[in-house]
Amino acid sequence: MSTESDIREFLASRRAKISPQQAGLPAYGGNRRVPGLRREEVALLAGVSIDYYVRLERGRLAGASEEVLDAVAGALQLDEAERAHLYDLARAAARRPARRARRPRGPLPDSVLRVLNSMSDCPAFISNGRLDILAANPLCRALYSPLYTSSGGQPVNIARFQFLDPAGGDFFPHREEAVNTTVALLRTEAGRAPGDTELTGLIGELVTRSDAFRTAWAKHNVRLHYTGRKAFRHPVVGDITLDFDSMELPAQPGLSLTALSVAPGTPDHDRLQLLAAWAATEEASPPTGSPASADRQS
Repeated sequence: MSTESDIREFLASRRAKISPQQAGLPAYGGNRRVPGLRREEVALLAGVSIDYYVRLERGRLAGASEEVLDAVAGALQLDEAERAHLYDLARAAARRPARRARRPRGPLPDSVLRVLNSMSDCPAFISNGRLDILAANPLCRALYSPLYTSSGGQPVNIARFQFLDPAGGDFFPHREEAVNTTVALLRTEAGRAPGDTELTGLIGELVTRSDAFRTAWAKHNVRLHYTGRKAFRHPVVGDITLDFDSMELPAQPGLSLTALSVAPGTPDHDRLQLLAAWAATEEASPPTGSPASADRQS
């Protein structure tokens, strides 16, 4: 992945999504050769020269001021996630440190694992930006049991399972939505951590081996993913949809804790209770990557 090409393709893809009418510009007659806005129209809206904007879209964001980045973000009507991604790309172009400090990581603290395991009524897990599940409570391991079964000794990774395992499409039944979400999260992380060689390796593997991933990756979509709903098709309890809330762990930069829950008295709540009963009967030892594993690494 090249930072310059990422910048070029990201800005061009955002420009293509906005019509002159949406930008408040007059729409003149005749055929337009490009979808969305022209470069000169973005330059006009951002208050910069055409030559300067062309330079930015060619990937030369290094040295661009916050005012210029804000102006470009406003002209392209970027949302919160897209605006943050533009800043991440500018930092990468200037080779400045990422917003989120990174350091070599050892096992998760026992205190964090105690909190995780105390959440007995809802599935919960800790993950990194590559979508590796680093630790999970028993109910979450039961929910994500197909991922643990297919991991083959590798870290349990949501994206790898989703795109490379034949069972991935069944486990995530809302296929298009799940694909777009996962790819957007990895694209966001790639902007935050352009030097993460494990992330680069994962993306390279998925681009090479999955047509669905490659197509979605080319869209350059990004997103923040703090709350919402997740649908699963579990081999034991069937279709179940849960609310999720994800929280960053300030003392563990780059990691987040995600908890899944459901309103009492609903069919999904009944299925979650059935899942808990099934999990209680399982006598297998915890899979690699669970809280009982002594060598968890990010």
